[in-house]
Order: sequence, then structure tokens, then C-alpha cells
Amino acid sequence: LQLVESGGGLVQPGGSLRLSCATSGSTLEEYATGWHRQAPGKEREAVACISSSGRSTNYADSVRGRFTISRDNAKNTVYLQMNGLKPDDTAVYYCWSFTRGYVDWGQGTQVTVSS
Repeated sequence: LQLVESGGGLVQPGGSLRLSCATSGSTLEEYATGWHRQAPGKEREAVACISSSGRSTNYADSVRGRFTISRDNAKNTVYLQMNGLKPDDTAVYYCWSFTRGYVDWGQGTQVTVSS
């Protein structure tokens, strides 16, 4: 599966962004998907994930209640709605997909939270 993220940018603390992950090459409904992020000098960390059907989601403690992951299988797109952004959310955000033991990653999109 090929994945292309978009929607990153510069936002003030307390602001919102919606990231999109457009997929191609296969049927998205066969894949679990999610988002990781990597801040400068830090390891990549899990942010959120969603089951192939969309009925099950999970979030990192640091973003629970502020971020919402969703997917539209008909549009082959995964979303990450980010509200109440904090400077600590600054990172490159990566979309991923998983099925039958294989993981694919997108190229990432930069999110910067700063006043």
C-alpha cells in the first residue's frame, strides 16, 4: 500500500489541524492503519491507530481526548483530527498501514506548534 500524508503546517498553541493520509495500490479496508510521530532528537512514537473496519481505536495517553483518528474506506483515506495542540505535539507525523504481517509507511508531514 502506498501512503501520502498531507495537512501539516504551523499552528499556534491551542489550535487545530487535520492530517490526511491518502492510500493507493490496494483496498484500504483490508488494513489496520494509524499514526506515529517523531520529534527532533526523539524516537518515533505511536499516536493513534484504527482497525480495518473503523470500529476500534486506540490512542497514546498524551493525545487521548484531543486527537481523533478516523477513516473513510470508500475514499481510501485515513484522518487525524488534532485539537488543543501543544508545543510538545511538534513532530513529523507518519501514517502507516498493516496487514498480513506487512507494514507500510508514508513519507511524513511536519506539524509545528508555536506562537
